[in-house]
Amino acid sequence: QAFLCVTATLSVAAFRDHFALEDLLEEMKKQSPALSFGPLQPDGQIAVQGSFPALRVLREFLLSKAKSLSGEDKREGKSHQRPRRKLQERGGATEMRNSLWEKQVLVLDTDIYQYMRCFHPKTFQANGVVISGVTDGDITTVCIESAGREAAHASRAKKTIESCSLELQKILRKERISLGEHSRGERQRYKQLCERLKPSYPGVLLLPCDAHIDVVGTSADVFGFTEHLRR
Repeated sequence: QAFLCVTATLSVAAFRDHFALEDLLEEMKKQSPALSFGPLQPDGQIAVQGSFPALRVLREFLLSKAKSLSGEDKREGKSHQRPRRKLQERGGATEMRNSLWEKQVLVLDTDIYQYMRCFHPKTFQANGVVISGVTDGDITTVCIESAGREAAHASRAKKTIESCSLELQKILRKERISLGEHSRGERQRYKQLCERLKPSYPGVLLLPCDAHIDVVGTSADVFGFTEHLRR
């Protein structure tokens, strides 16, 4: 199995007050013809499948839409914002800290995220930046936050993580060893054998579950490991 595409669930419910969501979906399809779109759900969610670069382009398109709407809302409510701005000036220090805060979000394949965490942990370490990941099945959403003088560091950290994930996407492969037909004792022996083989293949990541074991690594490492295991 190669890491060539990913499936993500997008929510466009926030656009409901500004667009007919059906029209927005058609615009998204024209904007990203390389992606496959599922049906629009009543709650505004859409399943989207395609490559990481294509999903990234769609994300930027939706963000630009959201920013343009935010600008319109600010202009419409300008007269109402003036009194509030005067009140905020009294807490100038707090207001300044909020204005120097930055948050970046990145969507990764969960297996690649786990591989990076194991073999490239420094990718998720940066001065003045807090990086966290939330996993939902095959997708992990990475949140990168920074504040104060380090506010711009979030963008740099995002680029570092993104670059590493794209490089790994080109070389990593995954093979799933099914344990569904084996007894509980046989499954345990399989997992113990995998752990004993692991030192011979230091570049392999093992992701054991109850019914299977996923082996992630380069083509050569995954092939060598699985062949060794079968013997």
